[in-house]
Amino acid sequence: MKDHKELDVWKKGMEFAVDIYQVTNNFPPSELYGLTSQLRKSAVSIPSNIAEGAARNTEKEFLQFLFIASGSAAEAETQILLARRLDFAKDLEVVLSKLVTVKKLLHGLIRHYKNKR
Repeated sequence: MKDHKELDVWKKGMEFAVDIYQVTNNFPPSELYGLTSQLRKSAVSIPSNIAEGAARNTEKEFLQFLFIASGSAAEAETQILLARRLDFAKDLEVVLSKLVTVKKLLHGLIRHYKNKR
């Protein structure tokens, strides 16, 4: 498999995770163990699963981890939308647009590996 650090989707996923940490610093302190923690975990899960999948021996395993990363992206999106409804931060549109990019890259990579099979 390719080194995960060379994959654009991993790079964009890492940028997204960093942005989420910065945005959630402004969430209410009462959410530290709630939405802040959940959103950070789902954001970190995206590049982490891409990296773990890339370290596996087969394309089938890599594809499985890409699906898991995609699920984490959907989870993060839901949590961002909830934070927006609760008016926890002003700059959520920026992270949402970055997440859209990550999701598109993930779906493209998933399609690529599904078509190879």
